[in-house]
Amino acid sequence: MSTVNNERITARVNEHIKATLTTAADLTGATLNQFLVQSALEKAEQIIEKDKLIQLSQQDTQLFFKLLDNPPKPNDKLKNAVKNYQAYIK
Repeated sequence: MSTVNNERITARVNEHIKATLTTAADLTGATLNQFLVQSALEKAEQIIEKDKLIQLSQQDTQLFFKLLDNPPKPNDKLKNAVKNYQAYIK
């Protein structure tokens, strides 16, 4: 039988914040602790997902697709980088 190792997180808040959080937890049918963990987890996942996204302006998007359709010819710097990479991975 495996044991689950739960970590504790604490936070100090004023009465108004605690009352607001408690009300929200009650409205969702969760305990205050469940509400805090779920809310914090949802926010953390949003932040992580947003960090993974690359956002381009409309102009940058058009340039990106134009370069995909018509890539420039490799210059000497790129050719050297490829040679160095190939030598490195061998």
